[in-house]
Amino acid sequence: MICALDGFAPEGLAVDVTFRVERLVPFFRALEEAGVTRVTFAGAVQRPRLDPALFDPATAQLVPRLMAAMQAGDDSTLRAVVALFEEAGFAVLGTAELAPDLVPGAGVLAGAPGPRDEADAARAEAIVAALGAVDVGQGAVVAQGLCLGVEALPGTDALLAQVAALSPALRPDPARGRGVFYKAPKPGQDRRIDLPTLGPATVAAVAKAGLGGIVWQAGGVICLDRPVMIRMAEDAGLFLWARA
Repeated sequence: MICALDGFAPEGLAVDVTFRVERLVPFFRALEEAGVTRVTFAGAVQRPRLDPALFDPATAQLVPRLMAAMQAGDDSTLRAVVALFEEAGFAVLGTAELAPDLVPGAGVLAGAPGPRDEADAARAEAIVAALGAVDVGQGAVVAQGLCLGVEALPGTDALLAQVAALSPALRPDPARGRGVFYKAPKPGQDRRIDLPTLGPATVAAVAKAGLGGIVWQAGGVICLDRPVMIRMAEDAGLFLWARA
């Protein structure tokens, strides 16, 4: 059963049920009546604008809890969502459990990162861990030890577009290392929801940004259309590295 949050229907996929946050408890009851016992989360959404007039009495009792979580950040919001589904009696499964091939283990998928790339990846890992600790983002761009940008609310596309638009005067000499885009889950993140995701569009954006490759935490990031990603990276002279 495909259930889509109102306003965020997936492209190319038939939706069985459309629901709203303001009617969450009736939605739970509908799932139960349909015989659903397990759920998984997929796709991208933005924070919906809530309409107070649409709340049913049971869901209205959840509002203080949801609002407190939303004010604390994305990770807190998603933890609250998972908890609500579990309290309603549903088992919540993650992508790695349902489709392990989408979450690569350690290894280099394309190209060959060098010592400078390895150092930049370690620096980016430390930056992303620091960002994640305060529930800010899951990605960063580092070149020759310099942080060229970090991921925040606008997301990966905005970060890479920002890096692509940087003046050459603000970037180190690319002959000494073009830099890396690094992606990883937040420290302590519930990996059943909002797992970082890469795909062909990411490869294209990294190439446009003039970087040397993409690094991500092995076992912690979804790779969509992996064969296409690898082919595009090889054509662009980029490396793809699932880093242990």
